[in-house]
Amino acid sequence: MVDFYDLQTEIVRKCCYGNQSNKCQVSTMEGMRMPQVLIHSELNLNHSLFDCRWVPLSTKLVVVGAQPRGCGSLRLFEVKEGTLQPSRQREHPNALKCCTFGASSHTSRQLATGDFQGNLDIWDLEDLSTVYSAKDHKDMINCIDGIGGNANNCGAPEIVTGSRDGTVKVWDQRQKEKPVANMEPYPGETKRDCWTVAFGNSYNNTERIVCAGYDNGDLKMFDLRTMSLRWECNLKNGVCSVEFDRRDIPMNKLVATTLEGKFHVFDLRTQHHQKGFAQVVESEQNNGTVWLCRHLPQNRELFMTCAGTGHLLLWQYSYPDKRHKKDGDGEMCGVAGSLVRLQKMAISTQPVNSLDWCPDKLGLAVCTSFDQHLRIVITTKLKLYS
Repeated sequence: MVDFYDLQTEIVRKCCYGNQSNKCQVSTMEGMRMPQVLIHSELNLNHSLFDCRWVPLSTKLVVVGAQPRGCGSLRLFEVKEGTLQPSRQREHPNALKCCTFGASSHTSRQLATGDFQGNLDIWDLEDLSTVYSAKDHKDMINCIDGIGGNANNCGAPEIVTGSRDGTVKVWDQRQKEKPVANMEPYPGETKRDCWTVAFGNSYNNTERIVCAGYDNGDLKMFDLRTMSLRWECNLKNGVCSVEFDRRDIPMNKLVATTLEGKFHVFDLRTQHHQKGFAQVVESEQNNGTVWLCRHLPQNRELFMTCAGTGHLLLWQYSYPDKRHKKDGDGEMCGVAGSLVRLQKMAISTQPVNSLDWCPDKLGLAVCTSFDQHLRIVITTKLKLYS
């Protein structure tokens, strides 16, 4: 068992009696029945925060960002007795934009980061030293994802990066300096800024998909087994975040968030050769840009979106009675499900730009925002939706 601070008593107290410091009051019986999003603790830092992750199998978390003088910041924190306590930190010559533990095992717990100069680095958190460095991007690495680090029969441990230079690259730490795959525009094509990448469909040693979103609204799905473009569409707004509901199962659902308050949920079980995948679109324009989507590790039908207004929104996806049907030509096409918003909570006056669910404690998450705050957030009553 992971030695987590026992939050249950604190959760019950806050849900039943409210907590002014957490900006959350429960005033109706209906509110009591719904999940509540609570700020458990927060810390104001003196630099920009761009990404955060829980360190696997620990009570620690890591935050990457940029110092005011332009250098990068990598900081470790630990949750002790319900408070965030600084542990260790390391500066980097370049500002750090994104990070992931996805390609690392639970024993090594090595962190991969991308920086403003296009460098990929892998860190040993024991002494905050780099164990792998590579540079093949010509501009900032905006986004990163990893896979294969802690799953059996899930293929090689790999990292994917997306950059402002318009390329998406896949890396294997065992191959020095050069990527194992490179997805870029044909010569003469306009290079679009890649804002987000995600692995998926990695349910055996051969299958693997990379999905990438771009500033012009393009959403592309690359098949790494056949090294081909499997599907693409345009969402009309810049794609800020993409995430499969699970990386290591046959493709099931994909969420893509965009500018102007919209996000799309695609059902990936049935692909029509012309219509592509069925989707449901949710528009919350009053919330501004939807910066991020993160699925709950313990329940893939629940996910949180992070809004430009500083809100966290909890959603539940429900499948239709039948997930596919025949069209007029007799070809199978998908049927989209429906969405219900379970909760909406303002935690910041600035956009929430990163969030990571704790895989070991249901409802526990860490997030950062542009107000330079690091927050531990608790979402209650999630067991009711299992």
